[in-house]
Amino acid sequence: MTMGASWAVLTAELTKIRTVRSTLWTFVLTFLVSVVIGLSLGLAVRGTFDDRTPQERANFDAVYTGFQGLTFSQIILLVFGVLVVSTEYTSGTIRTSLAAVPRRGLFYGAKITVGTLLAAGVALASAFITFFVAQAALGPHSTSFDAPGSARAVWGAALYMTLMCAFAMGAATMLRSSVLALALLVPLFFIVSPILNIIPGVEKAARYLPDQAGAVLMRVVERDDMTTAYGPGTAVLVLVAWTVAAVLGGYAVLRRRDA
Repeated sequence: MTMGASWAVLTAELTKIRTVRSTLWTFVLTFLVSVVIGLSLGLAVRGTFDDRTPQERANFDAVYTGFQGLTFSQIILLVFGVLVVSTEYTSGTIRTSLAAVPRRGLFYGAKITVGTLLAAGVALASAFITFFVAQAALGPHSTSFDAPGSARAVWGAALYMTLMCAFAMGAATMLRSSVLALALLVPLFFIVSPILNIIPGVEKAARYLPDQAGAVLMRVVERDDMTTAYGPGTAVLVLVAWTVAAVLGGYAVLRRRDA
């Protein structure tokens, strides 16, 4: 397969994603939800900061406070990742795509690459703009981008959202259904992980779930009542491991099953 043919497959995947009407809306909503919630939380915290206890003030993390909205906007990127894959299965065009590109590894790699790069652009814009908007809203309780840990947290937030989109694409390829994929992913982040994180004897293992690793990346100040099992470097490895496992699992299913 020549470089020109590989580029043609990448271009085809980009065209397919761009022509899906929901793509633009998922990107716009991801950005807006991140920024609006970051702004709202910043203003809310600014107005009530003096009412906090001394311990709460000591544990206050200006960066992580502004990134609370990413918890919700990441779900929209998960939806985008799922739709990138499942739309072809739902419409039946997966057969046409595989007929046009018989090398399933090339087809799958192009889809993952294009979807991840698009998600990375949205994640970067959302993380950086949210940071500056939230810090402006926090006023005297804010921090700066050049403060220790701030830049790392912003880049970490963007990386987390990007990898979770790739993770969603891998999961959707394994399940080949948007309903099943979202029924698995949304509870994992909003229900299963928070519950496991408070169960004695299980919480140590739950710290290695994707959302917990993402929180480590986005947090600058460690709370006195929280013992982190690992630092940002290990958090990146945890997220990469989850993503690679999902993507490889998707490839294994795509290679062995009929469309």
